[in-house]
Amino acid sequence: MSDLKTESAVPSARESRGGRDSASTNEQGHTQIADGVVAKIAGKAAREIGGVHAMGGGAARMVGAVRDAVSGGGSSGSVAQGVSVEVGERQAAVDIDLVVDYGAAIQDLASAVRRNVTQAVERMTGLEVTEINIRVDDIHLPEDDESADDRDSEPRVQ
Repeated sequence: MSDLKTESAVPSARESRGGRDSASTNEQGHTQIADGVVAKIAGKAAREIGGVHAMGGGAARMVGAVRDAVSGGGSSGSVAQGVSVEVGERQAAVDIDLVVDYGAAIQDLASAVRRNVTQAVERMTGLEVTEINIRVDDIHLPEDDESADDRDSEPRVQ
């Protein structure tokens, strides 16, 4: 067998986008991890924590609701909604916007989200997570669901 190594003449996505993807090269080849991949992993891991009601700020949630209504996508929304990442060659930084359920201990919830996101991203990508910034944008009250149900069931005019 020969030790043939191939080099691409076309610049990689990471090179053409100014280093926005994670890339690693070894003797067996080149691996790139896009920012969107890390954002989806982080979003899924954050949603696994009890007390996280939704992800994203008000505008992001509104756009997601319109998108789901138009596409018939249901209420799941984009997995990466409310998550932004910065990915380097070996490290990633994550910013997460949350809506928490009323009654949740916010500091404990944020710690659990950080722990779960760090474990998921590091395990799945091999990147070191350097920081996870969490912004709590809103708190979901139980009566918010009840009042929405009441509005839907009672006609406004007769």
